[in-house]
Amino acid sequence: MMEQFMYIKPILLFMASALVGCNATTKIGQAPTFTPISHYVNDPRDVMRFAERQQPHNRAVASLWAGQQGEIFGDNRANKIGNILTVVIEIDDKAEISNTTRQSRNGSQSMGVPNLLGLPQSIAPELPTEATMDDIVGLSGSSNHTGNGSVRRNEKLTLRIAGTVTNVMPNGVMYVRGTQEIRVNNELRQLTLQGFVRPSDINRRNEITYDKIASARISYGGRGQITDVQQPRYGQQALDRILPF
Repeated sequence: MMEQFMYIKPILLFMASALVGCNATTKIGQAPTFTPISHYVNDPRDVMRFAERQQPHNRAVASLWAGQQGEIFGDNRANKIGNILTVVIEIDDKAEISNTTRQSRNGSQSMGVPNLLGLPQSIAPELPTEATMDDIVGLSGSSNHTGNGSVRRNEKLTLRIAGTVTNVMPNGVMYVRGTQEIRVNNELRQLTLQGFVRPSDINRRNEITYDKIASARISYGGRGQITDVQQPRYGQQALDRILPF
């Protein structure tokens, strides 16, 4: 039974690799597709309909004053579901950590029985020359440990993305989600963001910096031909997972 299993396992691995390879070949020569907006919002039309219901439409007869949020002297900061605000991402972080640890220990012990019911004296004549019962057991030991560690990171990223308010909590905190995709030739650049925003942290330009977003989740990456070339082949990835050495 074990011998049959040894033959079946490579076959299953080969079949799985072939299926993955067939899926990969279907994208040859094709540009990466955009992610549907419905992937981030259940139905964008529902959000916009809710936003329209929140906007007042009271306007006097023969008056140019609409009484809406987009007025000249109105507050344009996002505060309702469906509103849009700009998130400024300017990351310039540097971290440098260095640790050194040293440990040293020495110890010695000895034990003797010069008088134990006269036994050492009776045994001493039978012992070889220079042997004695004064120190029967002697122990000594020493240990030394030295460790060094260092971490150094430098990250810099400058981006801007528009996010949509998708939910407002009872205390006024808003949940914001945003996505941005730009395709150049056959490479797609993706930027996604989500997190919680306080209305008081939004400035008069309807902007907020990323460091004021609670539970911020920012993803910057891409997919396409260049990204595929930078990744190991699917066969190598499969072997890296199953090979023990």
